[in-house]
Amino acid sequence: SRPPCLLTCVRKRKVTSRRAGLIYEVYKTYKRYKMLLRTFLSPRHVPRRLPAVLAGRDGPSFVARPPVTLSRQQTTESSETSDQPAEPPGLSPPYLHCHAPEIEAACRRNMLVREDFITEREELELLKEVEPSLKRLLRYEYDHWDDAIHGYREIERSGWSESSQLILQRVRQVAFPPGVAPLHLVHVLDLAGDGWIKPHVDSVKFAGNTIAGLSLLSPSVMRLVHNNNKHWVADVLLKPRSLYIMRDAIRYDFTHEILKADQSKFRGEVVQRDRRISVICRNEPPPTEA
Repeated sequence: SRPPCLLTCVRKRKVTSRRAGLIYEVYKTYKRYKMLLRTFLSPRHVPRRLPAVLAGRDGPSFVARPPVTLSRQQTTESSETSDQPAEPPGLSPPYLHCHAPEIEAACRRNMLVREDFITEREELELLKEVEPSLKRLLRYEYDHWDDAIHGYREIERSGWSESSQLILQRVRQVAFPPGVAPLHLVHVLDLAGDGWIKPHVDSVKFAGNTIAGLSLLSPSVMRLVHNNNKHWVADVLLKPRSLYIMRDAIRYDFTHEILKADQSKFRGEVVQRDRRISVICRNEPPPTEA
């Protein structure tokens, strides 16, 4: 939708609809590249990254990833996840469906889901806390600055109630081993019923090798696709109140996405997806070389 000021000018016949559309396209281009430059560029990275920005960001290829292979061993095993019983050999977890056997081991090791990680009451507590901030954003956005999300609202939050802090502390204890520093800010992403998240790899500049997210409100299907082999695909069922943990090879070597509502199927069964909120914790990125 166009900015209200342009709509007012069109209604008052101060500018034609065609010209208003051109003005808005220029505005969107300015907004997108301003955010890209502000977020991804610093003086020491300009010579390396400016050509990529001017040529147009190409999703995961824009992000330099550490060299990770599917044989890489898990390096961020917390005390709680290490105590979890392993799935029997040859039997996929109920939340995982791999379309290629070559990635089964990597997915079982580095893509974990804990169903019913929080109770319905805890889910309501989190929703009650984030809803006022999300509603202040008024409407869902359909032109994400790097074209990764369609139909979303998002905030980053550092101040939480005591009950919510206890929930987030449990998430961090499960996702991050002792000595691994989690990011202070928690990312809250509100996805509309008609929204979806496109394939992407989270920037390694701002987050480490583990991403942990609580899924609230409605179920969804996360799809993983290997960066170099598009036939290596896995689907992950994220039920309400579940916790997912992505790390290592899955974090770096696969894009992840949330499927559209009309494409949400898991093992042939339709998943009734609607509005979805995820509360996401990440760990600190590794120190960069001077």
